[in-house]
Amino acid sequence: MPQMLRWQKAFHTMIRIEDYTYPHGLHLLSRWQSGDLDAKKEMIEVFDAAISGEFDDNFAVLAPANEIHATASVHMLALAILNDLYDIQSAEYYKTDPYRYVRANLAVGRLLGIKKLYMTWALYAFSCEILGQTMMYPDKFPPGSDPDVALINKDNWFNLQTPDFSTGIPKVIDDILRVTEELTGMEPLLQISAPYSLAADIYGQEPLLSDVVHNPDRVNDLLNHLADKVLGPWIDHHMATFPNGWVELSDASGSPFFIGPENCKSMSIRSIQQMELGRPWGSRVFDCNYRGDYVSQVKKKVRSSRRKAVSEAPPSGVDLLELTELKVSVCKGFVMRLEADKVDVTFYQDQSIKRNIPLTTGIGSCEIDRNSIDDLDQAKIDLTNAAKSYVSCIKNVCEAIDLPTNNFVNEPWPSHVYFEDVNGETQFELVELILNEVYKDSSFKRRGSTREVLPETNDEHAGL
Repeated sequence: MPQMLRWQKAFHTMIRIEDYTYPHGLHLLSRWQSGDLDAKKEMIEVFDAAISGEFDDNFAVLAPANEIHATASVHMLALAILNDLYDIQSAEYYKTDPYRYVRANLAVGRLLGIKKLYMTWALYAFSCEILGQTMMYPDKFPPGSDPDVALINKDNWFNLQTPDFSTGIPKVIDDILRVTEELTGMEPLLQISAPYSLAADIYGQEPLLSDVVHNPDRVNDLLNHLADKVLGPWIDHHMATFPNGWVELSDASGSPFFIGPENCKSMSIRSIQQMELGRPWGSRVFDCNYRGDYVSQVKKKVRSSRRKAVSEAPPSGVDLLELTELKVSVCKGFVMRLEADKVDVTFYQDQSIKRNIPLTTGIGSCEIDRNSIDDLDQAKIDLTNAAKSYVSCIKNVCEAIDLPTNNFVNEPWPSHVYFEDVNGETQFELVELILNEVYKDSSFKRRGSTREVLPETNDEHAGL
């Protein structure tokens, strides 16, 4: 063997994902993002090793059960990396090789310093592609539905029938879930659109919003149809395929921020509640991404006559407490506070303790997007302070509620400090500051638990 090839092989065998624990992996990502050619070569070595299966033993180790941890949705960052390193484009990345997809995503999580694994994909796009919606697949960005070509309209939506779940996108997802369970041992989590967001993608956002105002009965009929013909059967298929499975519905378009708390209650959340009613899998289905809680507290401006000044009246309809009850009705396992909620995190802490369930706090993608930050120094201060408050509240909840032995690290849902989206434009220095607050004092005292005892984790083996 030529000397150069022997050297390259020796160097390749030296790659260990344990050498990239926090913050070393983040530093490599920052150098790669800046265009450093040496960092790109090192990234190729890391991902060659990851994709070939050399890190599989590490991926099987779950997050420490006795600490505060972080989770992240990283599929967009993994796409950006594989596109840059290997010229792999969006459709090929998502749909052709489940082992490459899963291993790349798990490796990205390790480089970020994330200890709890969380497998995600372009769920909104996949949910409507299965129905025949016209899609757009950019080279290095996730796919999306074509907003100019609606699949259905007010005259034909009721003709939509149940698709075949044994092929196409459902099979792509099943394969990803099988590999994820094989490599990590975590229970399979199907991520698909909730009824309202699916309707928005295939009916059109503007026509649907018009019907929300002028024809709410048609909206609810459409949502019921999607639940009965598409989403319910898809969940049935998932649970038959993976009896230990979970389902995460996502409904950003149906959130209070976009359609108001009352419409969220009577349309978005109602459709999920009805779909789950009487189903054996109802307790393993959740939607945790309703956003914009603050709108339930906004006072309405009232003008009683042209001559009188504008006054402020109390908000009417669904208030924050009722909205919280509604959200918990479709996410019974934990309380989620997203960045877009804009309500003080202590409110969610108190709600978690009251309900004896964990707390998850989101870091919004715009908060750590390097193109959205005008003052990086101020962003560092703000996010450090926010992370301190999040960790403090999460720790208070962990010490106050009945936690199982495993602290839910086996469950595949996002928990504790949750990076809502990490991508190729993420400012990794801010991720490092946030994780510093998570890890510098992450232990907590348990109050004891009567919950089922689940397997412990092995922190040392993972280099965590």
